[in-house]
Amino acid sequence: MGIPKQTVDLLLRENEHHVCPDAPEICVQIRAIAELPTRFGDYQVVAFQNNFDHKEHAAFVHGDVFEKEAIPVRIHSECLTGDAIGSTRCDCRDQLIDTLEKIGKMEAGIVLYLRQEGRGIGFANKIRAYQLQDAGADTVEANEMLGFRPDERDYGIAAHMLGSLHVQSIKIMTNNPDKVRDLQIHGVTIVERIPVVVPPTVRNFGYLETKQKKMGHLLNLEQNDDEASPSEPTMVEGSTSGSGRG
Repeated sequence: MGIPKQTVDLLLRENEHHVCPDAPEICVQIRAIAELPTRFGDYQVVAFQNNFDHKEHAAFVHGDVFEKEAIPVRIHSECLTGDAIGSTRCDCRDQLIDTLEKIGKMEAGIVLYLRQEGRGIGFANKIRAYQLQDAGADTVEANEMLGFRPDERDYGIAAHMLGSLHVQSIKIMTNNPDKVRDLQIHGVTIVERIPVVVPPTVRNFGYLETKQKKMGHLLNLEQNDDEASPSEPTMVEGSTSGSGRG
């Protein structure tokens, strides 16, 4: 069972005229909620809109997460080339499928899908970065050559989305310690980090190695397809409280 209908109606009424008092220029609102049966299990899809740039984001919710604690959450940034086309330059699609499958077997969980293509630099710039990578740059160098930071993403939107769903605390499914810190800065209570274990391939090994060495991602690149197995959840220290709702 997902979020009950009466709670769905409450969330929609609550968001109809909502304005975030602390950050009115960036306020994410729920626009619609519908049932979404998938190959990974029964989900509900929650459509959000950011009134600052009018980008639309999505939450794929399995089970009833309203006012619940320790909800497993994967925050996934859009990757058109990987998620939709199956690019092997990255591991985005593999991580998305892995977490959807795992959450679909749990009592409850959420995948937040953020429209932050190319680590926040946009689709066209991402392809420009690919061109630079084709010429020998790694992902960090390519972003910097285009005038961007290695990662331009901001997880304040994700914090707003979790707050809108009244999620009290989460278990974050990520290998990225910066994501953990950013969410905590935005008031999300994180009680646990669950590693996302996707074995590297020949084609994405360099990409993952750059994530590990230059961006501090917590990866084990020594594994191969036969050795890969899920890691035990690890606790996050220094959690802060708050829902993240503006």
